[in-house]
Amino acid sequence: MIWSEYLGVFLYCLSQVSAEWNTKDFMKREHSLIKPYYGSGIEIPFWHFTGSTIVTPNYIRLTSDLQSKVGAIWNSVPVNVRNWELQVHFKVHGKGKDLFGDGFAIWYAKDRMKEGPVFGNNDFFHGLAIILDTYSNHNGPHNHQHPYISAMVNNGTLHYDHDRDGTHTQLAGCEAKFRNLDYDTHIAIRYEKDVLTVSTDIENKAAWKECFQVKGVRLPTGYYLGVSATTGDLSDNHDIMSVRLFELDMPDDPQADEDRSNIVPSATFFEPPRDHVEDPKPSSLSGFKVFILMLVGSIAVVACVVLGIMFYQKHHENKRKRFY
Repeated sequence: MIWSEYLGVFLYCLSQVSAEWNTKDFMKREHSLIKPYYGSGIEIPFWHFTGSTIVTPNYIRLTSDLQSKVGAIWNSVPVNVRNWELQVHFKVHGKGKDLFGDGFAIWYAKDRMKEGPVFGNNDFFHGLAIILDTYSNHNGPHNHQHPYISAMVNNGTLHYDHDRDGTHTQLAGCEAKFRNLDYDTHIAIRYEKDVLTVSTDIENKAAWKECFQVKGVRLPTGYYLGVSATTGDLSDNHDIMSVRLFELDMPDDPQADEDRSNIVPSATFFEPPRDHVEDPKPSSLSGFKVFILMLVGSIAVVACVVLGIMFYQKHHENKRKRFY
């Protein structure tokens, strides 16, 4: 009995050692960003940052809570694994209570370090974008509140309509109140057997909650990971604490040996497009001109009332004279 117990312990320890050396069960260091961020000197190993990005000991700030800022951080090593999960620890916060923006995006894209209008990255991109949109002052009909998380797959031909949250090209989306929270907030992007699943941990429960899942998403290997953010007239701090990529061990994947390096990003499912309604054009009148018009209108109304009273009194007086 004693020898059988020793044998069981030995086999258990051997299994743990084997699991430890199975690199597919662990984070891919070359695609991950964790503290301490700096390597030798001031560079971050495997990562490059652009724009207004600031690296601190505790977080990487893509934009400060200031207007017209653009920042990004990009992995310098292409991702050549087929099935993966990306976990991002982030924080979005700022002074604004009713108006704030714009948000940030997590990228798996062909081109890196390309500044543009889509949350700091270029439009008509190739790849996948997970967009965390906080801008809450849209006029168009969107049928959702903000902040809002959505996914977009692009083959280089689609335009992201920022004014309408990209609702005409998104795969799916969900509302997520992740802004100005006092605890940690996380998002997980899982790509497994052509199924894209986005989950969040924003309720301080240390558990993932599914945001949405989309099947039939085909992404090539060899693209780059990145995170970008932007502010306009409205602003926020967009902070990244960590990025972790895990390769998923899928021994039963029937397409594990398929060469995906040259396929075109695509998706078999898109949400039905919503009616494209033009936003009301803002008035070209200044506040002073509006005040003058209101004042003139008020005077005109008072004058009409006074003239009406005078006319009524005159008419009544003439009527009395005819009786005498």
